Amino acid sequence: MLDRLNKQLQTFMPILTPLSVIIGVLFHNIGEQLLFLVPWLFAFMTFAGSLNMKFKDVKVFSQYPAAILFGIAFLHIIMPFGAYFLSTIIFNDHLLTIGFVISAAIPTGVTSIIWINMCKGHFPLGLSIILIDTLLAPFILPAVLYLFAGETIAIDTASIIIDLLWMIVLPSILGILLHEFMKGNIQAFSKKLAPFSKLSLFAVVIINSSAVAPYLTEITWELAAIILAVFFLAATGYAIALFIGHLLFKDTHIVTTLVFIGGMRNIPIGIIIAISYFPAKVAMPVVFCMLFQQVLAALFAKVTEKYQVKHRLAPKEK
Repeated sequence: MLDRLNKQLQTFMPILTPLSVIIGVLFHNIGEQLLFLVPWLFAFMTFAGSLNMKFKDVKVFSQYPAAILFGIAFLHIIMPFGAYFLSTIIFNDHLLTIGFVISAAIPTGVTSIIWINMCKGHFPLGLSIILIDTLLAPFILPAVLYLFAGETIAIDTASIIIDLLWMIVLPSILGILLHEFMKGNIQAFSKKLAPFSKLSLFAVVIINSSAVAPYLTEITWELAAIILAVFFLAATGYAIALFIGHLLFKDTHIVTTLVFIGGMRNIPIGIIIAISYFPAKVAMPVVFCMLFQQVLAALFAKVTEKYQVKHRLAPKEK
């Protein structure tokens, strides 16, 4: 029964994900009351994904340095430059430029590891990039903002690290320990958790999407242009990561990982930075990323599936 439910959820991801966004916007009053659940849901999803990892997978740091460096460079050089170029051409508004740069330069989203796991990417590699990127974010993000937008900010490093430990590191260690303790005989248990992991993802999308609702009360031409620009930037993040990843690495598991690493962002951190240090308008491009990030992830899940079938060129592990 659970296996059938998991397959159905997997099949209807492209439909259920945008539906979750709509539900979150429509019932934002309820979603706002459930924000406290998000870290727990993240921790559960990371734990479920880590059950198939082994201690030897940690060697990914030395096995794939080029992929890790590319992932960091893509997140904090290529995409922020594209965001700066796009916003200055379309809007000529310094506040919106800051917002677009923040939306592109914030760390990759923790949720990307869930999509990487579901889409048969390289889970240890994805986890490594998330860990490294989030730890470097307090140092990289201020530098990127100063470089592209001429703004100086200070980030609460301690809070980011604590969130990282709670949502990624500790659940991952627990999952690996359980895998080793059961000597790899954990596949059945992992399969039972798979549908609940997907349901948790939908819950996170619904809850986080509630943050978008206040910005949609009055539709203007500028608002429509911002939303369209955010959609274009978010879509190109996935697409460019797929294109460059294929040229550089060929391995379909690595490319799949880079697609979701490059396309997703830790939007809650971006919103906190935008609201804490800048006028409200700066937060608009960051908040609207929530409208498309998971929807595009569901779309590119299908794209990567077809890509893997067409370019099955390398094994998952070397």
